Amino acid sequence: MMETRPTVNGRPIDADVEAELDRLGSLPVAALRVRYRELLRADPPPAFGPDLLRRSIAQRIQETAYGGLSRETKKLLDQLIRSIVAGKTGRLEVPQRIKPGSELVRIWNEQTHRVTVLAKGFGYQGEVFTSLSEIANRITGTRWNGPKFFGLRTTSKESNKTIEAKKVSKGARRGHQ
Repeated sequence: MMETRPTVNGRPIDADVEAELDRLGSLPVAALRVRYRELLRADPPPAFGPDLLRRSIAQRIQETAYGGLSRETKKLLDQLIRSIVAGKTGRLEVPQRIKPGSELVRIWNEQTHRVTVLAKGFGYQGEVFTSLSEIANRITGTRWNGPKFFGLRTTSKESNKTIEAKKVSKGARRGHQ
């Protein structure tokens, strides 16, 4: 029988890292400030008490040992910061994740169109497309935002309209859960 070891971001948990994290709880504030300076190469904010110092230090230790945020998460955070700086109060556009094998159904001009989500792209009428917009264009003959056409993204104006597109998983379509 194969033994599985706990991991963080795909890396095995490091006993030395865990021991250092445990020691943070017993360090006095002066020692926490010194450790903060060592790890973050900056003075800690004066308002940081022991709890925030410990959390900041622990985050940096874990980030160094196990890896930081993914490129995608950093991109979303940068987008959010730009939105806030620009004074926008709108929603942050988070990419929708649809599992491969899911089926998108859209009724257009009394015809039902089915698109299968693939690992890389979308299948429609025996062809593979890189975007839903290409398929929407093929169906309508005009330019469309593919995710909007298939009901995956709506604006406040469109939320009042009836959108007949829906996601149906293959299992649900066959009557399985």
